[in-house]
Amino acid sequence: MLVRPLDPRLLRYATAARWFLFVGALLGLAQTLVVVAFAWLLSRVITLAIDGRPLEELTGSIAALAGVIVLRAVCVWLLDVAASRGAARVKTQLRARVLARLAERGPDFVAGRQGVRLATTVTSGLDALDNYFARYLPQLLLTALATPLIVVVMLVNDLASGITVIIVLPLIPVFMVLIGKATQAVQQNQWEALQRLGSGFLDVVGGLGTLKIFGRERRQFVRLRTITEDYRQRTMKVLRVSFLSGFVLELAASLSVALIAVSVGLRLVEGSLALSVGLFVLLLAPEAFLPIRQVGAQFHAAADGLAAAGEVFAILDEGESVDTGDVPTADAADPVDTTAAGLRLRSFTVRRDGRVVVDGLDAEFEAGQLTVISGPSGAGKSTLVAALLGFLPFEGDLSLGTRCILQGTSRSWLSWAGQRPGLLPGTVRDNVALGGTHIDPAVVAVSLAWAGLAELPHTSRLGVHGDGLSGGQAQRLAAARAIYRAQVHGCQVVVFDEPSSALDAEAELALLHGLRQLADQGRVVIVVSHRPHVVAAADRVLTMRESVHV
Repeated sequence: MLVRPLDPRLLRYATAARWFLFVGALLGLAQTLVVVAFAWLLSRVITLAIDGRPLEELTGSIAALAGVIVLRAVCVWLLDVAASRGAARVKTQLRARVLARLAERGPDFVAGRQGVRLATTVTSGLDALDNYFARYLPQLLLTALATPLIVVVMLVNDLASGITVIIVLPLIPVFMVLIGKATQAVQQNQWEALQRLGSGFLDVVGGLGTLKIFGRERRQFVRLRTITEDYRQRTMKVLRVSFLSGFVLELAASLSVALIAVSVGLRLVEGSLALSVGLFVLLLAPEAFLPIRQVGAQFHAAADGLAAAGEVFAILDEGESVDTGDVPTADAADPVDTTAAGLRLRSFTVRRDGRVVVDGLDAEFEAGQLTVISGPSGAGKSTLVAALLGFLPFEGDLSLGTRCILQGTSRSWLSWAGQRPGLLPGTVRDNVALGGTHIDPAVVAVSLAWAGLAELPHTSRLGVHGDGLSGGQAQRLAAARAIYRAQVHGCQVVVFDEPSSALDAEAELALLHGLRQLADQGRVVIVVSHRPHVVAAADRVLTMRESVHV
């Protein structure tokens, strides 16, 4: 993976990065001017002191020098603050965009990628941008601003020293390129080792129950220990290369400054150069090399952060969304008019993996009715639901009442409960509201009652993946979540994918009673199921058959 010092996609997908570059450029320019003022004032104070001037005559210059030192410290502090805040805002924007992108593309897109790799990239991977913004990018800005400005000042005051800097300065980028290739290679290997470690650990945790049943859990200890040791060794190699690269760049810069110092010293002895100018140039010479030296030394910070950001950009680049605004919260969905409006499909065709799964389907789902989609496995039921949700592209016409629904448009008119509950750690109420900032307890109670969970306390806390509930309760809680969204956001269409597959007959009837009440509000209620009780309770049944989609 090629790591660029500043990926243009970072500026496109994260507006905070543009803000930081603007603020950082201003602070970098101010810091450069302060450095020049510091060198001039210090050389002036030293020269006057050597000339034997009284302390009273030096007081003004010393006071100005102290003020410049304080001002430089303030500039450095402000640049650090801007870098920290910029990194935090960029990470927030990138995470929001990639999560919105994954939600937009749907389960098929996520299933084609390693879940652990995605999680590692979006969490700890993007956290490496802290070092990129705090340590690397400020030095990159200073290289573009400070180095040319200081070289110009040196040329104006001492042409020979300025020319020496211009000749020697390109040697450092040459070393940077050579070191950068080695750093990039070991950094990429470390990143891949981290991905393997995360995948291995998740696999062991996910299958720990099965491993213990068969007494094979201890064999995984050796595997995890091997992966961990490999990651440790690669991390130490990254640190070793980083330290060595820093040493090489420091050596190159030191020799360059020494070359200038020898030239200045010889001319001072000869008398062809004034002491004040010589001191001024010598004080500026290290500052001319410092930013570009730091850019090379901190290259590993860029490689670490941008390696993860590059994977995020790859996800965002795949069919980039037209909407580039802020990602709305759960409470920001546009309300939909809940007056009677049916959902109609005309010549509705959906392809999956290059194969036509739903072919020219004509169907109507009336408001106020409970419609069941039934059929054997592979007939296209889940594919049809995925297309309704916007996860798969479709051909043909999809309309809600008089409103034509286009591919890629918002699905704020639809609420959905999938086959997997997808519950989160927290209270029952929080899982029903699912991120809502203003939770209506009365609507939560109604939603749970209609899902057949009226007896479940709203404040009960759940563990990971709904730990604390049975499979049937988790399924009904997911249904309650869809009912709650329909009530709060005015969703005209509510879809349930196999909502009773883990329920007994009594719980199934209670859920069907709640779905009937939801339909009586004038909503389109669609249930994907093959269970006899669900089919019997339907007002209309759409039967889908494999290879013949009618």
